[in-house]
Amino acid sequence: MEEKKYCIKTETLAGFAKALGHPARIAIMKFLAKQDTCYFGDIHEELPIAKATVSQHLTALKEAGLIQGEIETPKVKYCINRENLQYAHQLFSEFFNMELSEKNDGCCR
Repeated sequence: MEEKKYCIKTETLAGFAKALGHPARIAIMKFLAKQDTCYFGDIHEELPIAKATVSQHLTALKEAGLIQGEIETPKVKYCINRENLQYAHQLFSEFFNMELSEKNDGCCR
């Protein structure tokens, strides 16, 4: 059976949603949004979770393209990827502003 392909915008939106699907990741994004740049230790101090767990959440956000990291030996510096965050905002806005069919008005009540 052939696997169905989704359009790039749909795949990208799903990737952003998955990356933001944990409260710690949302907390990280909110924290980074208030900073120009931030070191790993600063993020770890902000969250009530283990360093390894913070690292996993940062990796998920980085893989989704919502943040970027730069190694400044011996530390890693993180910041919001503004271009991708703006694109995520656009995709989420399009999704949440889609027109709903009036035919389904009485559905599932």
